[in-house]
Amino acid sequence: MRFNIQSKLLLSHLTAVSKVISNKNAYAILDNFLFELGGERLVVTGSDMETRMTTSIEVPGAEGEGRFAVDVKRMLNLLRELPDVGLTFEVNLDNLEVTITYLNGQFNITAFNGDDYPLKAQGGENQQVLVLSEKDVCEGIMHSLFAVGTDEMHPQFMGIYWDIKPDSITFVASDSHKLVRFTKSNITPNTERSFILPSKPASILNTVLDKGSSEPVHITLEDGSATFEAGAYILSCRFINGRYPDYNKVIPQDSPKTVTADRLTLLTAMRRVSIFASVGGLVKLQLGEGGMKLTAQDLDHATSAEERIQCEYVGDDLVMGFKNSDIIEVLNNIDSEQVVIKLSDPSRAGIFLPADQKQGEELLVLQMPMMI
Repeated sequence: MRFNIQSKLLLSHLTAVSKVISNKNAYAILDNFLFELGGERLVVTGSDMETRMTTSIEVPGAEGEGRFAVDVKRMLNLLRELPDVGLTFEVNLDNLEVTITYLNGQFNITAFNGDDYPLKAQGGENQQVLVLSEKDVCEGIMHSLFAVGTDEMHPQFMGIYWDIKPDSITFVASDSHKLVRFTKSNITPNTERSFILPSKPASILNTVLDKGSSEPVHITLEDGSATFEAGAYILSCRFINGRYPDYNKVIPQDSPKTVTADRLTLLTAMRRVSIFASVGGLVKLQLGEGGMKLTAQDLDHATSAEERIQCEYVGDDLVMGFKNSDIIEVLNNIDSEQVVIKLSDPSRAGIFLPADQKQGEELLVLQMPMMI
């Protein structure tokens, strides 16, 4: 079996697939890439049993067919050290010896039997195919991924909830301290379904897909799993089991106090003041007719900071406390020149909104305060 391929092309595909592979696998064979050659197409697979990703590459002039597995780290390390050169792979499927040659050198690797690599699970019942653009999928993931929880005691919060309606999709994520609700009403799935996509495959999709592309992503939904097909990549993953809470119930409906501020001005001021915050990261927002004053202090190190910014505020004087990193994260994930913050009292969550919602989209971020 023999095929030729450019080193940088192979590296880009293997790097994408490697994001699926775990550092600690239950089976040693999963520490390898699975290479499958058929005709003039090379298919490379990586898996951690929960998530599986394949990519296909055209290899004109290839000879033979078969499958073999090679060590992930060794292949990546080799390709990173090579310039962009043509490589020739020659594989003896009888003794699994792989010889890689290029203009100035040769490398020999002992592969593993590709037949030992786990097969992809067969499709389940109730299959539905949903077609979205790469841009739509990326926007849903980008706006919500930062709020995904990491507490294994609450696994339903360790992913992005897709609430699919016939005329919209709502992406929801929460770590119990913050909640993001991002609704796209400019798409028509024509079906009603919901699932929790784990953060790992969501992050991989966000890396692999083209954020500005209108090219289609074919999403095959099954009972308990989904397969995403886009361009040269196919990603399959299992859903998180569990019932997602009714996210609309936790969003306050009455927040009479409203702040409208320049997002970048507030973000940079928060970053500066945060330098002087205590270990807990408490930053106070004092709101009144004079605008907003941000204050922080660290009594253990005798440091403090105070900064005022101009803003529009409607409501009685109010002092709220937030964790600095939370607010910085929220402001970084709002794509608008101005941000609107709706508040009620120091013990209730604040709602952060873009002042100008894009057509067909609605973004809302709920953030719990810190006690002052």
